[in-house]
Amino acid sequence: MHSRRTNQSPLTPPALYDKWLVLMIASLLGVGLVMMSSASIVISDHLQHQPFYFLFKQLVFLTLGILLGGMVMQVEIRLWEKLGAYLLLIVLCLLFFVLIPGFGHRVHGSTRWIGYGPLTFQVSELAKITVIIYVAGYLVRRQEEMQTQLSGFIKLIAILGIVAVLLLCEPDFGSTVVIVATALCMMFLAGVKLRHFLCLFGLTLIALAWVAVSAPYRLARLTSFLNPWASPFDTGYQLTQSLIAFGRGSWLGVGLGKSIQKMYYLPEAHTDFLFAVIAEELGLMGACFVIGLFLFLVTRVFMIARKATTLGNTFAGLLAYGLGAWIAIQFIVSIGVNVGFLPTKGLTLPFMSYGGSSVLVNCLMFAILLRIDHENRISVGRKW
Repeated sequence: MHSRRTNQSPLTPPALYDKWLVLMIASLLGVGLVMMSSASIVISDHLQHQPFYFLFKQLVFLTLGILLGGMVMQVEIRLWEKLGAYLLLIVLCLLFFVLIPGFGHRVHGSTRWIGYGPLTFQVSELAKITVIIYVAGYLVRRQEEMQTQLSGFIKLIAILGIVAVLLLCEPDFGSTVVIVATALCMMFLAGVKLRHFLCLFGLTLIALAWVAVSAPYRLARLTSFLNPWASPFDTGYQLTQSLIAFGRGSWLGVGLGKSIQKMYYLPEAHTDFLFAVIAEELGLMGACFVIGLFLFLVTRVFMIARKATTLGNTFAGLLAYGLGAWIAIQFIVSIGVNVGFLPTKGLTLPFMSYGGSSVLVNCLMFAILLRIDHENRISVGRKW
């Protein structure tokens, strides 16, 4: 009996995907659909005479995103490394076309969408993932130059500068901050020289600060978030209404669907300020639960990135690190805006807020992460 047991291998092949990663994404999407539906029900009924119009539309984009993700999962990660430069060129062209009158769609004073009629797409969302793919490939190809010469550093900064200028012309300061911050995180994790990184970090802060104060509306946002109650019906209106939502939510919330702030008091309740509605209806406990989901998700993504790097797939590792940093930065900025820690920016809560472009790109990101994890597990399985 003992010999029969020893003849059977006690080792079983690893699973083909990270079940915890799938669970976290599914949880965020599920909670997001419920809360987005609750936050948008009033404005949806008023504008479309259908209380669940935004929910149905979000489900359509989510279905398309899942189908797109299924196709992307069949693509080997090394192919993204080869296509990085071409994808970036396409995105730069799209960002340029957005600024041409007649091509770009202007909403709330910003020209960020391209398309025709109801079929529009926010190019800045695609720019985020494209820049991450390109930067990961660049850091692998130019690894020695980045660590020994200043020229490799300058070339990458010049490319990021072009992307930033095009985004600021829309204007989209929030996406610019997310893209630049994510690229900086990737450079740091790639092991660039510390003095070069600190120099770039300082120059980036100075540049972003200058951009922030150069436009009157940005300066007004910067000053209003420090004391929104000084002008609660003007520049501080969004933040004061958001803080009222947090105050009403208390520990356990007022109950699902019972938010008062979503009734045209809180602007963009189903997009930029969704977290405030979550805090109002589900309370501090619900808000902490959502934060916990994001923290666990980012942890799993970084674990996948570290595993890829350990297995020798540097590009996949840097790509996963970049995607994880993007999720972390965007959800920190989005929540920080809602609670008044950061100036008001037009950034959605990943996987949760309403937005077709955001949903499609998030599904694309999820598929790439699953593919990286899958290739990690296949590499480990070959050693069994």
